[in-house]
Amino acid sequence: MRPDITVIIVNYNSGPHLADCLTSLDDGLAGFNWEGVVVDNASTDHSEMVAEETEQGTKRVRLVRLASNTGFATAANLGARTGAANRLLFMNPDCLVAPGFVAPLLQELETPSRPAAVAPCVFNEDGSPQGNARGDPTMITGLFGRSTLLSRLFPSTALVRRNVLMPEDLTPASVDWVSGSCVLVQREAFEAVGGFDERYFLYWEDADFCRRLRNAGWSIRFRPDARVVHVGARSSRTAKSLAIRAFHRSAYLYYVTHVAPSKWSVRRRLAAGVLLARCGVKLLVARIL
Repeated sequence: MRPDITVIIVNYNSGPHLADCLTSLDDGLAGFNWEGVVVDNASTDHSEMVAEETEQGTKRVRLVRLASNTGFATAANLGARTGAANRLLFMNPDCLVAPGFVAPLLQELETPSRPAAVAPCVFNEDGSPQGNARGDPTMITGLFGRSTLLSRLFPSTALVRRNVLMPEDLTPASVDWVSGSCVLVQREAFEAVGGFDERYFLYWEDADFCRRLRNAGWSIRFRPDARVVHVGARSSRTAKSLAIRAFHRSAYLYYVTHVAPSKWSVRRRLAAGVLLARCGVKLLVARIL
């Protein structure tokens, strides 16, 4: 029998979080015929072993081991091809779900707005919202994005609220894009746009994916009444320099693909200079700390 939902988790050195994530899914998806696919990007901390043990026990979760770290997009696409359901739930291994969280997401996919994907409201461990529903990235996002200093200093300004949408501002609604930390996707839409762009090793592949879906006539939805806790950045902390470089390379790729597609654009050179400088500062700070 075809499962109702395929849960796809890309794992890389997630420590004990993958085990907690899989345990929470048993309650979070109770009543559904679901399967899990854990794609492991050559972890060195043996965190993938919990998926292997689950595979041998319940047969509900399958482990796909990769010989090298291929990045998120490539591994996520492989997970989608491995699974069989028409509904694909992409989740980070450091997410925890509550019982019944998926019902509003499934309900939203049935609305007449041709939704391709719907995300829950993602919270930090301390109960604060992560701001996983967002406006299309621009050059201003570099100043007023989710984790920038200006956003922390002036969280209520219009520029911050345009880039990072807060759940109190939203009823179930269409948004520009949602974080890939937890998102339910229609397989039909996923395959129609070719899945995640595998040129993105890490970061920004979710913004690119949602933009391509919207360009193809689909909508992206957000349900603030569905809640997920995301610890955040566990895998990237184990390879901090790699993550910093990947973030800035992906930001530039997104910018030249969707914002300044002309190779003669002055904005491309400006973006390259700003991102290169920002990357250098971040790497220096990371070495100091």
